[in-house]
Amino acid sequence: MSQPDLIHIELSKLSISELNMRHGRKAPDVSDILPSIREKGVRQTLLVRREASGYGIVAGRRRFFALQQIAKESGTDPLVPCAVMAEGDVASAIEASIIENVARLPATEMEQYTAFRKLHDEGRTVEEIAGFFGVSELNVRRVLALAALSAPIRKLYAEDEVDRETVRALTLATPAQQADWLKLWNSETERAPMGRACRAWITGGSAITTDKALFDLAGYTGAVTADLFGETAVFADAAAFWQAQGAVVAERVEAYQQRGWVDVILMERGAYFQRWDYVQTTKKQGGKVIVEQRHDGTVTFHEGWLKAAEARKARTATVSGETAPETDMRPEMSGPMADYIGLHRHAAAQASLIRNPAIAMRLMAAHALCGSSLWNVRLHSPGAVKEATLSSVEGGSAAAELVTAREGLETLFEALGAPVPRRSGDAYHLCETFAALLAMSDAEVMQVLALGMAESLESGGPIIEAVLHTCDTNAAEFWKPDAAFFDLLRDKRVVTAFIADAISPEAARETEGATAKAQKAQLAEALVARDTSVNSTWMPGWMHVPPTRHIEGAASPPADAWDRIAGLFEADAVDESGAEPSTYEATAA
Repeated sequence: MSQPDLIHIELSKLSISELNMRHGRKAPDVSDILPSIREKGVRQTLLVRREASGYGIVAGRRRFFALQQIAKESGTDPLVPCAVMAEGDVASAIEASIIENVARLPATEMEQYTAFRKLHDEGRTVEEIAGFFGVSELNVRRVLALAALSAPIRKLYAEDEVDRETVRALTLATPAQQADWLKLWNSETERAPMGRACRAWITGGSAITTDKALFDLAGYTGAVTADLFGETAVFADAAAFWQAQGAVVAERVEAYQQRGWVDVILMERGAYFQRWDYVQTTKKQGGKVIVEQRHDGTVTFHEGWLKAAEARKARTATVSGETAPETDMRPEMSGPMADYIGLHRHAAAQASLIRNPAIAMRLMAAHALCGSSLWNVRLHSPGAVKEATLSSVEGGSAAAELVTAREGLETLFEALGAPVPRRSGDAYHLCETFAALLAMSDAEVMQVLALGMAESLESGGPIIEAVLHTCDTNAAEFWKPDAAFFDLLRDKRVVTAFIADAISPEAARETEGATAKAQKAQLAEALVARDTSVNSTWMPGWMHVPPTRHIEGAASPPADAWDRIAGLFEADAVDESGAEPSTYEATAA
C-alpha cells in the first residue's frame, strides 16, 4: 500500500465505504469509546479513500459513529484526522478493512468467503491471499469454491441452516441442480438430500437421464429404460450415450471456432469447472470457451473465461504499454480426436498397471493421499457432543502415535525433496507424490499407506470392530478411565454393573441404593487401588476386543456392531451371553 496523505476532513464529508467489511451493518455500540473521544477527541486517524464527492471510511467505523453522536449533541461539524489512500488501491483498502474489523482471519466461512472474494476480484492471487491471512492455499481455494453457490444457498449456509458437508457437495452442482435442490429444501412433502447423500444426488452415479441429451432422442438407436413412475428415462448404455453426446459436442466446438473464439477447451469427463479460478472476459480480450462434462451426462459450455493468471498477465501487459502476445494458435487436435487419443492412452495405462502391481500400489497410495476427480478421500474429522470427549481423545497415546506417524511421512517426502502430500485433487501434485513414492522402498510405501488409511478411517460402525479384531489390539495400551469417562457415566444400571465387574458382585449389591455420584466415587477409588499395569488394568466391556455389553438385552453400539460381523472373522462366534466380562442383572428398577 502506498503512503497515504494525512489531512483533516469535515465529518459531513465522510461515510462508510462499500469496501469496509462492516458496510451495511447496523450502527455499532460505541458507549465504551464515546467518553474518551468526547473528552480528548480522535487520537487514531481514520483510513479513508476518495469516493464520489466525499470520502469513504475503510477503517475507523466505530470512531465515525462516535463522532456523529458527539456532532449531533454539539450541533457542529468537526474536522476529523484522516489518512487518505490512493484512489486505485482497492485491494489494499480491502486488506486494511479486514485487519481493522476482523483481526486477520474472519470468524465464519461465509465471512472468509466475502473477504477472500473481494481480494480475489481485485487481482490478488490465491497464494497472496493465503499469505495475507496466514492460512494454506488449499483453505483459500475451498472457501472460494463457495462462489459456485447460488445466493439463496449461501444465505442458508451463513445462517447455519445447512452443514459444511452439504455445502461442499453443492459447490459441485450445476445452477440447475442447485435450483432443484432448493425446490426440495422448500418443499413441504419432500426432503432435500444432505451430506454424502447430497453429493451422490449431484454426481448422479452411473445413471444418465434422457434430459441430459444434447442430441435428438428420436434418432437415437441405443436402449432407453424407464419405470412407470419416472419422469425421465435413463440411458441403458452409457458408452452409446457418450458417443451420441460427443458428436454434438464436437459440432458445437467447431461452431465456436468458426465464430472466432480463440480456444475451446474440452475438460476431462468428470472434472469440474472451478469458477473461482477463472476470470470472465470477452471474446476480443482472449476469452475461451470451457466445455464441462459431468459423469451424469450434463454438458455445460462456459463462454468467455480465462485462467486468473492469464488475465493478470494480459492486464499487466496493457498497463505497461507492451503489446499483449498473440493467443495460441488453433489446437492440432479436435475435441473428438483428443477424446479418442486420450481414451486409448487411458486403456493402455490401465493394462500397464495390471502388469505392474508394485507401481499400481504406489499410485493408489498417491490417490489416497492427494485425491483426484474420481477419488473423494477425506481425513477423519472427529465430532462429539461434549468438548471434553475431543480433549480426551486428542490427549491420548493413540492420537500421539498418529502425530508421530504423520511427522515420519513428512520426513520421508522432505528427504526426497518432494512436498508433503495434501488432499487437493490437483493433478500435478498427485504426480509429484507418485514420483516420490516410486523412489521409496516397499516398506516405506506400506508406512505411507498405513497412515493414509488410518487418517481416513471412518469412526463408529462395524469396520472399527473388524480392524481392532484383525489387528489383535489391546485397548489398554491406548485408553484408561479418565475424568471425561466418569463425567459421561450417568446410568446407575451401568455403574452398578461396573462395580460388580471391577470390585465384586457383593459390592455392587451393597451400593445399589447409593446415588450414582457415590457409586462412581467408589469405582474410581477402587480402580486407583488396583494394579495399573497394562495386563491387569480394568476396562469396561465396551473397550474390550471384541466388545461386550453389561446390561443384558440393552443396546450397545460397539457390541451391536461386532454382533453384526462376528461370523465373518470368527469360525465359531461366541454367544454373547457367555462373553467376558459377565453381565450383571440389576435388581433395582
